Amino acid sequence: MASLLEKVETLIKANLHALIDSALRANSIAVIDQYIRDVDNNLDALEDAAATIGGQVKTLERKTADFKKQMEELDRNIDLFLTQGKEELARAAQAKWNSVRDLYETYSSQLERQQREYKALLDARLKLQAKLATIRQQREEMVALLDLARAKEITNRTIRSLNDLAGVGDADVARMAEAIRTRLDQASARAEIAAQNLDAQMDEILGRSELDAQLEERKRRLGLSS
Repeated sequence: MASLLEKVETLIKANLHALIDSALRANSIAVIDQYIRDVDNNLDALEDAAATIGGQVKTLERKTADFKKQMEELDRNIDLFLTQGKEELARAAQAKWNSVRDLYETYSSQLERQQREYKALLDARLKLQAKLATIRQQREEMVALLDLARAKEITNRTIRSLNDLAGVGDADVARMAEAIRTRLDQASARAEIAAQNLDAQMDEILGRSELDAQLEERKRRLGLSS
């Protein structure tokens, strides 16, 4: 269980900006898709682990409640036997009460540990889901950014070819090359503006997702979650 939470913690702490930068440098969305696959796989593992631990918690809660009920009944019996002068029965009931108390304390301790682990799994699941929602929102923008990057590469190669044409000495060809170069410059500028807008949107969404996660965590602590 500890190893699963360590893997999940690594995914939660992943720097999405760094992932996006890596995708841009590699000119490929593969690094983003791999992160999404890793998150999906670990979410499934978290679901299974939470279901297992949650079941154990319910079992321990039922057993501790049963032991507590037995202790209360034995406690009443001990008092009753003593008031009736039945010391042997009271002694036997006291011995049984001690045995049940030991079981109650053992199961209560186990219950506390399992409840902490169950809460840790649920918290990790919620944080990982928030991270996944954020990166999925950004994936489409990333595809657009990569398309812009590829288009800019083509633009740059075309400009280099036009530079070669402009140097042949033909005035008509030079004017044509300059006109095309101007249009390409405008296209490149539009691409840069679009990329900046997407970066701004990405920063806004990432920031908003982090704030939402923080507020949700605070709501849980205050008992305000639905």
